[in-house]
Amino acid sequence: MLDSDNKDVEVVETWQRFVQGLLGVLALVAALVMAHYYAPNQPGDVDLARQVHELSRQVEELQNQQARSMAAMDDARESVAYIYGIYHVASKVPSQSFRARVGGTGFVVGPGLMATNRHVAQPWYGDREAAVALRHGASATLEKLVAYFPGSPLPVELRPVALAKQGDLAVLKIEDTPFTQKLRPLTLAQAQPQVGEAVSVLAYPMGVTGMVAKSPAAVYERLSSHEDDGNTAGELAALSLIRPSATFGHIGDVTGGKLIYDAPTARGGSGGPVLNRRGEVIGINSAYIDGFSGGTLGIAASELVPLVEAAKQTVASGR
Repeated sequence: MLDSDNKDVEVVETWQRFVQGLLGVLALVAALVMAHYYAPNQPGDVDLARQVHELSRQVEELQNQQARSMAAMDDARESVAYIYGIYHVASKVPSQSFRARVGGTGFVVGPGLMATNRHVAQPWYGDREAAVALRHGASATLEKLVAYFPGSPLPVELRPVALAKQGDLAVLKIEDTPFTQKLRPLTLAQAQPQVGEAVSVLAYPMGVTGMVAKSPAAVYERLSSHEDDGNTAGELAALSLIRPSATFGHIGDVTGGKLIYDAPTARGGSGGPVLNRRGEVIGINSAYIDGFSGGTLGIAASELVPLVEAAKQTVASGR
């Protein structure tokens, strides 16, 4: 089963693999050093010293890469927002009319522009229940769509300006405020992602529920019984508790414009940026394969480029 609001998964094993690998290399270095200092001098001692030096250099480079990756990811957090909206499907058939909430993630891709999934910007997209109603003459309306950014106590309004004709991508116009003018666009990677490449996903898995769960105890006690809605999101924003979570993994496959990786996320994570070690966006988190922990799906950043350009032209023309 394919779910566009990714299934809740607790912890990715990437850190364990990295730490285990690092400890293994350190153990090998220690063993070589012990052999060098305590074994009788042999003709191969010079080669052994070179090996120890090279292994030490590799360990240092791994540590530096990890530090740079964490710094780049932390810098990107401020440009990743929680999206909340309400939409209404109205039909002459009462049973086909409904009003519903949508939650997701978006990130800044240009001055006043945000990227996300189309099913977040246009919530009835891909919704089977809505599709049936629309085929029978129903109309769909986006009543509210706002973004909550880290560091801002107030939400900002969003407006769809470019929707992919094929594919689950959208670009939104962000309300122009003194705060949003200072937001830094994330860089879209130029190079194509590679199988085995380390990735991180910044998103809001489980939406408001997830943010309440990781809030301080006093806040959790007060808000845990509240509904997963805009009012609770507003309270979290007022307390400076809007902040995306990060998960980590590796790319398992690249096929066409799709990425498959094992960095987990959950409902609310749709539209989050998939970052490489340099903090560049290589994909947009979009879906998951139910029952397969390595089956988180994203859309390659290259698919987003023409949509961003179209959005810039639309905004420039005043439409």
